[in-house]
Amino acid sequence: MATKTAKSKPAPKASTKASTKASTKAISKSAAKKAAAKKPLTYAAAGVDIDAGDEVVDRIVPIVKRTYSPRVLGLHGAFAGMFRLNGPAGFGSKKMRKYKDPVLVGCTDGVGTKVLLAAEFKIYDTVGIDCVAMNVNDLIVQGAEPLFFLDYLGLSKLDPTNTTAMIAGVAKGCEIAGCSLIGGECAEMPDIYAPGDFDVAGFCVGVIEHARVTKQPKPKVGDIVLGLASSGVHSNGYTLVRRIIADAGLSYTKKYAELGGKRLIDVLLEPTRIYAREVIGMLDALGAKEAVSGMAHITGGGLPGNVSRALGSDVDAEIHADAWIPPAIFPFLQQHGGVETSEMFRVFNMGIGYTIIVRPKMAATVMKILRKLGENPVPIGQIVKGKGDCRVV
Repeated sequence: MATKTAKSKPAPKASTKASTKASTKAISKSAAKKAAAKKPLTYAAAGVDIDAGDEVVDRIVPIVKRTYSPRVLGLHGAFAGMFRLNGPAGFGSKKMRKYKDPVLVGCTDGVGTKVLLAAEFKIYDTVGIDCVAMNVNDLIVQGAEPLFFLDYLGLSKLDPTNTTAMIAGVAKGCEIAGCSLIGGECAEMPDIYAPGDFDVAGFCVGVIEHARVTKQPKPKVGDIVLGLASSGVHSNGYTLVRRIIADAGLSYTKKYAELGGKRLIDVLLEPTRIYAREVIGMLDALGAKEAVSGMAHITGGGLPGNVSRALGSDVDAEIHADAWIPPAIFPFLQQHGGVETSEMFRVFNMGIGYTIIVRPKMAATVMKILRKLGENPVPIGQIVKGKGDCRVV
């Protein structure tokens, strides 16, 4: 059987080869000239300024060092921070911490969409406090002493002045909480964040004696629920807040009589309260006494969603809404947004940022201790027989 063979192509003429070679040389020379005319590409031209980052590091050294306790080891700028468990207690106390069987406690959190308002109005020195508060307030619910904090800041452009203000806010929060800022990361990512946008997150580590964990009493019928006041909205529910303001056509920069003549934006960016000094001071004062049977940080989910996390499956918490007067921002938002009361309590803290459940016989003692520490605790409810729920009545 005959087979077909492919025909070979004729060899190109010599003149064609020479023409192609000359054309290639011309393109190469042209490309070389264009390349020579361009400035060398740098990281800064691509959107990341190393020099600005170095300037921020230089600026924050004294700010961060203010948070250090004698238990911080190593140098600022190291690849990791080090912290000693045993040593002087926080808050300037001369008392020495000597843990026998320490349990480390860790948590992480951010500030949520509250950062959008901070970015829009270029107010950078408060959300860092919020970031510390959201972590530390969770940590102390376990009865843990806050030890150290690390922050993560992601942003579109690293402006030394604005970035330093953000980190200074974190450091201020650490000073309030009595913990040390021993590390962090500042990431300039213009391909991730739109111009002007940023986000901040934090990570906190604390410690508690194992014996205190195993001997923690549980809430029982008759226990009293004490409330510690919030400073306002804190750092939850801002997606709803922003929707209310947009739908109602409110102005962030207007001063409202209902808010005591303050600008709306200033009320909304009021930092989250940090309760570490009062709560840890209370626990230290009580020692081994069986007084506190549960605590809760009132964040997303409000009182119903957070107090219930401190309960067993055999009891409920009844919270009396008339036991305190919520800050003006809450009725302001409810009125302008047409939000039902039950939804307000399910989303916002409504003026109570932290709760402590105590034995009835120890309630007066606990309240006295808290008052000495500068708090104004308010009895807001009691523990009743139930199934592990919290309801506002």
